[in-house]
Formats: sequence, C-alpha cells, structure tokens
Amino acid sequence: MSGCETCDAKKLVRSPSGLRMVPEHRSARSPFGLDEPPWVPDKECPRCMQCDTKFDFITRKHHCRRCGKCFCDKCCSKKVPLPRMCFVDPVRQCAECALISQKETEFYDKQLKVLMNGATFFVTPGTSDKSELMVCRLSNNQRYLVLDGDSHYEIEIIQISTVQILTEGFTPGGGNTRAIGMILQYKVPGSEELKQMKFTAGEDFSCNKKLSASWLAAMHKATKLLYESRDQ
Repeated sequence: MSGCETCDAKKLVRSPSGLRMVPEHRSARSPFGLDEPPWVPDKECPRCMQCDTKFDFITRKHHCRRCGKCFCDKCCSKKVPLPRMCFVDPVRQCAECALISQKETEFYDKQLKVLMNGATFFVTPGTSDKSELMVCRLSNNQRYLVLDGDSHYEIEIIQISTVQILTEGFTPGGGNTRAIGMILQYKVPGSEELKQMKFTAGEDFSCNKKLSASWLAAMHKATKLLYESRDQ
C-alpha cells in the first residue's frame, strides 16, 4: 500500500453550523474542501440580506452555512448537503448557495467515484516522445493522482497548477466535441519548477473511450473545485 493510501484519522466536531467529520490534521484535508465562513455578526444585520425584511420577534434571522450571511427563514429555508465543509447532515443555506451545493452533489455522488475507479491513458512525461500505458486514478483520500504502469507516479493534487482538457471535433455551438486527453502541470514539493504530463486516451479496443471521457469530465470538474478552494 502506498503512503498516500494510509487511512486518515477523523474526528467529530461541533460548530454553530452543525456537526462535521473532519481530518484530525489539517494537512490531511481534501484539496476540494472549503473552510466554514465566519458568520456576519447579528448586530450588523438588522435586515435580511436578500429581501431586506426587518428582523423582529416574529421574523427570526438565520445564517447560511456556506456564505455566513444573514437571512430570514423564507430566504434561507433549504437544508442541503455540504460535503465540501464535511457536514454530517444537510445544513441550512440561502437559495443561491443551496443551488451551488446541489450542483456539487453530482461530483461527490458520481464523479468522485469515477476518478477513484480510474481509467487508462497513454502518459507522456515532460517533453519526452515516449508514452507509457498507465491506469490513472484519484487516491481514496482525494489527495493524490496515482499513475500505475511499468512506472509509478503519485502527484499531489494540491500541487497541480493547471489542467487543460484536450478535445476533438467542433461545431459553431461548441457541441459534438469529446474529451480525448489532458495536459497537467504540477509542482514537486520543495521545488518551484513546473513539471508537465500529457494524458491521451488510447485508440485501440482495449481502452474504453467512454470511460476515459467520463474520467476526464470528472477531472475537469475536480479542477474547478480545486481552484475555488485555493481562492477561498
């Protein structure tokens, strides 16, 4: 078993927002995770930050668990799963945040499993003209991209700088294109030098093109979440 696959101990913590199951060490957190936002202090929000309704004994204020802003019950009534913050149960979110969290649910319910199951690509490191057939997958703890063939690589997700998805086919509306590979740029810990790898879906029958395309689509979504986590 590789070092990146060791089980990361987790602990149950309670915050004003709800129960969360988080890694014991911050360094073990998922690269797609988000920190809990600070809540807007009650004294700074006399009115709902969405509909401007004034708060009183009847109209109570609620904080969105994703953005931390203050809303009335009507504008913050949805309870939606928020795995990026490690909440155990669905939590109260404003309408805008709830929509974003619902869209992310597909990634956590489906695409994350696709990435962990892996797919086969021809991998070309750097400027080399030699490719190697490798199984590419996301580690169970979501922190490494593991490449297995005659060679073995473990790329830390947090060190990835850019991901460019390669496609073929084109129409004016952008339809009928399919993902056929990607170019990955990343840093090795302790170095500022950028390294590059090119992934290309195989053309022979032994490589499942549909599986490769699904894996690349999931990687594209994972990259967006990674950038968002970084920019927080």
